[in-house]
Amino acid sequence: VVDERMLYDQQKPNHQRYAGTWYEIALTNNPYQLIKQCVRNEYTFDGIKFNVRSTGTDANGNAITRRGQALPNPFGEPHLSVDYEASWIAPYVILDTDYENFSCIYSCSGYNFGYYSDFAFIFSRSPSLADRYHRRCEAAFMNIGIDPSRFTKTTQGGSCSYNTNYRSW
Repeated sequence: VVDERMLYDQQKPNHQRYAGTWYEIALTNNPYQLIKQCVRNEYTFDGIKFNVRSTGTDANGNAITRRGQALPNPFGEPHLSVDYEASWIAPYVILDTDYENFSCIYSCSGYNFGYYSDFAFIFSRSPSLADRYHRRCEAAFMNIGIDPSRFTKTTQGGSCSYNTNYRSW
């Protein structure tokens, strides 16, 4: 169980520090994630919410841009919510971060009759992540019952152009 109130209370004063570039290092299976490789997220904080611009390549290798926002949960729950174009709003829980190297993100939405969908991400400030930070994310996910073997590595590094002139989705 995630103590979201404690996490949120710790993070709220640090939203400004969370702003900036985050590279996706790994994620759990997510059919709604249209950007498949070289995923780079730019978070700009305006004092209330983050404007997010995500770039990378799709499953066919085409450059793509997605735009969205991360904002306080509209129902007063103690986490952020993420809302991307052509998608629906979803929880955005920062399980662990040091703001300078890594961030461990979890999103879980419940539906009727006990059905749910959950997604998890490991972010880094650079296209690679030191093992010690990767292990911190693994520990954070295991602490809430997420098996680290669910993660697949996102292609980053030398094969990525990180061109900022991607086409919009």
